[in-house]
Amino acid sequence: MKTVLFACVHNAGRSQMACAMFNLLADPSQARGVSAGTQPGERVHPECVAAMGVLGIDMSNEKPKLLTPELASEAQFLITMGCGEACPYVPGLVREDWPLEDPKGKNPEKVKEIRDKVKEHVLDFLARQGWQKKTSVFQ
Repeated sequence: MKTVLFACVHNAGRSQMACAMFNLLADPSQARGVSAGTQPGERVHPECVAAMGVLGIDMSNEKPKLLTPELASEAQFLITMGCGEACPYVPGLVREDWPLEDPKGKNPEKVKEIRDKVKEHVLDFLARQGWQKKTSVFQ
């Protein structure tokens, strides 16, 4: 089984949405997602929780987590969220950067756009790796 680490600075928006979508859409026998940040926020952005809730994905109990060496050692892939030089770097992991706008404080329509871009990236990554579930709620 492969582990994909979705990381950003605060682990309160993009990386949380990406991890939740990944775990919903990935074949759990092949891959799992975890998320963390270098400076975790106090909570997941409420606008992200609301946007994901519309899709039936409950993130209300998720908490931002610190990116630790132990957590990073479990992963084979690092996906960062377009936070530029502030993005985490973990030597030895295959890294991709997804250029996604920070949803914090944005209006619901903009957060929905960002969420949908996250979904596109997740679906593309899963297809490239061959880890998607055979049936999906988004197909």
